Amino acid sequence: MTLLYIYSSIIGIILGSFFNVVGLRIPKNESIITPRSHCTSCQRTLTTLELIPVFSYLFLRGKCKTCGTKVSPLYPIMELLTGVLFLLSALWFGFTPELIVALCFISLLIIITVSDIAYMLIPNKILLFFLPVLIMLRIFIPLDPWWDPLAGAFTGFGLLLLIAIVTKGNGMGFGDVKLFFVIGIVLGVQNVLLTFFLASLLGAVIGGIALLAKVIKRKQPIPFGPFIALGAIISYYFGDNIVEWYINWIALI
Repeated sequence: MTLLYIYSSIIGIILGSFFNVVGLRIPKNESIITPRSHCTSCQRTLTTLELIPVFSYLFLRGKCKTCGTKVSPLYPIMELLTGVLFLLSALWFGFTPELIVALCFISLLIIITVSDIAYMLIPNKILLFFLPVLIMLRIFIPLDPWWDPLAGAFTGFGLLLLIAIVTKGNGMGFGDVKLFFVIGIVLGVQNVLLTFFLASLLGAVIGGIALLAKVIKRKQPIPFGPFIALGAIISYYFGDNIVEWYINWIALI
């Protein structure tokens, strides 16, 4: 089992490297196959040794060895994060059918996080790829009750759509609205609502800290996708425990 857990994390790190490519190229309508990975500054094609996830970044000290241009730390961070989440999923669910749902869900969230950080955009192509996959998985690996994924999808979509309409798209992008539909399929009603609450809370707290630290300026737009992804992951693994704790806390007041 230990070897299988190690294997899960390695696969996650490797796929994390691919997810970086998908998240950065799809919004620009570029192929994810060609051209090969290259330095975006000097255009030199990277060698095999420069494509080892995480380690190549550390070995090269985050710079292109030809032109010295700094490489974004987003690459190794997302690679490592994918590996950690794949490992967590294997530990949490074991090698059960739900693990397949978890790995697909994580893959979606990693890709949209990369895309939203880079371009403040959640591409329809990515959502439309994962939507039928996750629907089919929830048909064969259902929640209880069976209708919860469908209700969760329309609850998440409806809530975010209402906010987008009221704010005229200033407080919520329509990519976020469509993303919540997909998240609802996986999480159901309770946890999609918890995801929205956590995403809003995390966005407000982290955004406030960034504002105080002058990392961002007042009224500067920041991507909401990463906060949605983080809220969704917390809800997926710990949602039931959080809701149970909250209900018990309310009962004591």
